[in-house]
Amino acid sequence: MKLLSILLLCVFCAAAGAAKHPNVVILYADDMGVADVSYGNAVAKIQTPNIDRLASGGMTFTDGHSSSGICTPSRFAMLTGQHHWRRFHGIAQAYDGPVFEAGEFTIAEMFRKSGYRTAAFGKWHLGWDFDAIRKPGVAKEDWVKAESYDWSKRFPGGPLERGFDHYFGDGTINFPPYCWIEDDRFVTIPTRPVIKSEPLAGGGSFRPGPMAESWNPYDILPTMTEKTVEWISKQTSDQPFFVYLAFNSPHYPIVPNQAFHGKSQAGYYGDFVVETDAMVGKVLAALEEGGFSENTLVVFSADNGAETHAFERLETFDQWSSGKFRGVKRDIYEGGHRVPFVVRWPGHIEAGSFSDEVVSQVDLAATFAEIVDFNLGSDVAIDSYNLLPVLRGETYTRPLRTATVQNTSPGKFALRQGDWVLIDAASGAARKETEHYLQYFGLEDYGNDNPGLLFNLKGDPGQSKNLYAEHPERVERMRSLLKRYIDGERCAPARD
Repeated sequence: MKLLSILLLCVFCAAAGAAKHPNVVILYADDMGVADVSYGNAVAKIQTPNIDRLASGGMTFTDGHSSSGICTPSRFAMLTGQHHWRRFHGIAQAYDGPVFEAGEFTIAEMFRKSGYRTAAFGKWHLGWDFDAIRKPGVAKEDWVKAESYDWSKRFPGGPLERGFDHYFGDGTINFPPYCWIEDDRFVTIPTRPVIKSEPLAGGGSFRPGPMAESWNPYDILPTMTEKTVEWISKQTSDQPFFVYLAFNSPHYPIVPNQAFHGKSQAGYYGDFVVETDAMVGKVLAALEEGGFSENTLVVFSADNGAETHAFERLETFDQWSSGKFRGVKRDIYEGGHRVPFVVRWPGHIEAGSFSDEVVSQVDLAATFAEIVDFNLGSDVAIDSYNLLPVLRGETYTRPLRTATVQNTSPGKFALRQGDWVLIDAASGAARKETEHYLQYFGLEDYGNDNPGLLFNLKGDPGQSKNLYAEHPERVERMRSLLKRYIDGERCAPARD
């Protein structure tokens, strides 16, 4: 009896300690430029009042970054606290397996071990175990056929095996299978053959693959938000929770619902951002209605910059998603990975504050670990810095990060150190920049025969003046540090 009493006391103490920890909500947009958020600017062509309200209640990072200029790598890096380029570079393609290693650390698993309820909603795009549901003997060319799979089976390899207690979503809006998935089961069965169609509103298309009869791309954003709100409404104050809501927007295909058409001055893309903002508002309202707002840390960010259609919007609507920065999705110019980055935590972060500290989404792991008193050890989240000194306005040695590595494509890296950024490649663009765009900002195409590019962002945020030849010693120092990181050195300080 004495032993039982001790065990019960330990359980009670652990639960009581966990209850003091804040709830954590990550709202993650898909392909959103740093200037697609209005931040209270009344003349912005896209108005985002709910994200603005989140920012006015917390801290806005003006120099916040995703790990990559594309989807899968940035999501992996944020969830693990290690840069994607240590393991891979590209996205998880349709029918690909998980990008994680067995038992790999994730912030979701950390929260779960710390007594949290955990849930993920929306876009996953980190791979699934398709082999587990594919019928024996199916040839690779037949993977796109609905009849090649047993949809009644458990669909493993997804969020439930990465630390989440619950998942609801569609996987990835433009990748098959096109259906709803709850936990590790198919809610709607993809019985229809290959589809490849154009959406009714904006541009974009769908990869070929099986589709459920009832599947409609316009349902994705509101449904995943509704499911998130429903899950939050069932939570109680005696146990903290972690929610990761990964929007499918404003990623292509651009499918804003009819009620949002014409709500921006930047076409259907802008309307899709407005609808995304409305979904942020629904989640914030759910937190308020449940009495959770005052003890919830909310992060809003995006996996990378806006898609290349941003060039067309600049020409048609005079709206540039990357603001004063050069580049778009896939680029290692700033616009490829400098993203909206807002953190609100009432009572801990000064409302309406700003930080120009260079921060990365990989830093969330160490920050959350500090908040929940979780010992990360020395082998996981090796690129993650603890941001609490910045968030709490404490005195600390600036800059917080020694340097920040940016990468999208194999063999093409950039290193940010202070105001300086070295692009260890001939160009920071992944695809051809349009002539209208170059002329609009007075930029030159650097071509493909440069030994590298060096910029000082303080005076040249648009990366228009290459200083590589003028600062050979700085180039050499930065390139040497970059090589050390790429060769395996951790980016974050060692932990005990």
